[in-house]
Amino acid sequence: MHRSAPRLSRILACAAVPVMLVAVGCSSDSGSDAKKNAGSSSSSDAAGAEPTKPAVQPAKFTDLPDACSSIAKKTVKDLVPGVKKEGGTAGRSSDLSVRGSCSWNGLDDKGVKGSQYRWLSVAFTRFDSDQSLGSGAARATEDYTKQVAKEKASEGAQKVVAAAAPGVGDEATAITYQLNKTDEDFEYATVVARTGNVVVILTYNGAGYAGAKTPSAADILKGAQKAAKEAVGKVDATAGAGSAEASPSAGDAKKEEKKGDEEPESEATPKS
Repeated sequence: MHRSAPRLSRILACAAVPVMLVAVGCSSDSGSDAKKNAGSSSSSDAAGAEPTKPAVQPAKFTDLPDACSSIAKKTVKDLVPGVKKEGGTAGRSSDLSVRGSCSWNGLDDKGVKGSQYRWLSVAFTRFDSDQSLGSGAARATEDYTKQVAKEKASEGAQKVVAAAAPGVGDEATAITYQLNKTDEDFEYATVVARTGNVVVILTYNGAGYAGAKTPSAADILKGAQKAAKEAVGKVDATAGAGSAEASPSAGDAKKEEKKGDEEPESEATPKS
């Protein structure tokens, strides 16, 4: 019994050595794994983080002028002889700060010399800046391009010519063409212009009835450009240039576009 005690102590001591080594090894591996996991998590967070998008530029205009007052009464009388309603007929709109339009028409009866018919209309569309949709100016530029293409593709139009209209807003295009309606030849001129975040569409056309001559394309174009300059100038003068109101959400923007579905009064033509 006395001899076995030292031997038992040596056996227990030897058995304890591997246990300590295992414990140390586990502790070392655990620390290494923690460092790896921490590094992996840090890298993942860095990779997943999206860069902050720069704020869009505020819209230049926050309101629109009254469409029926955007063209001087004298200009209306000169371009539309025999105008039925000098104050114009306003188009329907759910929000006049976003969309507005007005039209005038008249038949100047010259007796045995026939009659001259004229139609004039103006329409405004304003675009707000939106973080998800872009700046008001960029959105207006996109719509401007679409409207020019739409006018150039007018149904039944003949001899379509499009050219830049300098001096009207930030950019403008004049589209002229001929169109036969009610058995008469009409001359058309539409000026599509953009000023800041507002798109302006000015349309002027005319025809001769009962033997009267069709107005010249040059005269119709000249009248359209004159009226377009006045309309754009009215936007610049009265539409509230300066700091923009808070940008609407994408949902608000969709509501805004839906509001713009209303069309101005349809073009009327007299009976021959």
